[in-house]
Amino acid sequence: MPFSRLAPLTLAAFFALYIIWGSTYLAIRIGVESWPPLMMAGIRFTVAGVIVLAFLRWRGAAWPDARQLRGAAILGVLMPAVGNGLVTMAEREVSSGVAALVVATVPLFTLLFARLFGHKSRALEWAGMLLGVFGIVLLNLGSSLRASPEGAALLVLASAGWALGSAWSKHLAQPPGAMGSAWTMIFGGLTLLLSSAAIGERLAAWPDAAGWGALLYLTVFGSMIAYSAYLYLLRTVTAAAATSYAYVNPVIAVLLGVLFLGEHVGPQEMLAMVVIVAAVLLISWRRS
Repeated sequence: MPFSRLAPLTLAAFFALYIIWGSTYLAIRIGVESWPPLMMAGIRFTVAGVIVLAFLRWRGAAWPDARQLRGAAILGVLMPAVGNGLVTMAEREVSSGVAALVVATVPLFTLLFARLFGHKSRALEWAGMLLGVFGIVLLNLGSSLRASPEGAALLVLASAGWALGSAWSKHLAQPPGAMGSAWTMIFGGLTLLLSSAAIGERLAAWPDAAGWGALLYLTVFGSMIAYSAYLYLLRTVTAAAATSYAYVNPVIAVLLGVLFLGEHVGPQEMLAMVVIVAAVLLISWRRS
């Protein structure tokens, strides 16, 4: 559907995904200089979820039932915990731009997992899948990921977890509206905090102003606004449209990383970005 025909709320949600989420890779890279990664991600989602839940309860929203809470818990583990938590861990070793390039493979994984729920793939989608695999190979041959196999593995697992949650979300009972966002973030945040404690994360020193600023930005813009926008789009548009942020975020993340952190993305990584973006476009293409 052309953007000109979308409702204002839907347009605002797409803006949040395209621009705000693209900038969160930079914020994460700054934040992990001061915070242990899982601790930062856990605080981010737990605080955001509790604030949204408190506001909804103040407005008189009803509590979800057990079946809806179970669905929110599943998505919380797969998306904020696995999907975002592993990206945050990977950005200790991998630049924000390269992290965004790997996460751009989410629609490829989403297509695979959608088949588990009865989706029949079209020829263009298979062509996009093959092209995307080629892009991933190119990206892993570049110097950035070759120097950090652990970071590469974390990013691929993060993309797979996020994609499984995205594909499964349309088949799970969830709390309605923003209540679903709140509980998904709470479950994901608590999972991250428990994981942080389990692996023994500790603050080496009190975070500096940049670290607190990154956490505040991720909590308010990356979680309360953009994550809620993503869950809204998953409920109101096709999964392909909702995951179309994947071919905008890498461009935003690369530009911001170069401008503010002096990150370098080599020609092989740039070629991989073009290939992956082309693959996602093929998967998302609709005649209408």
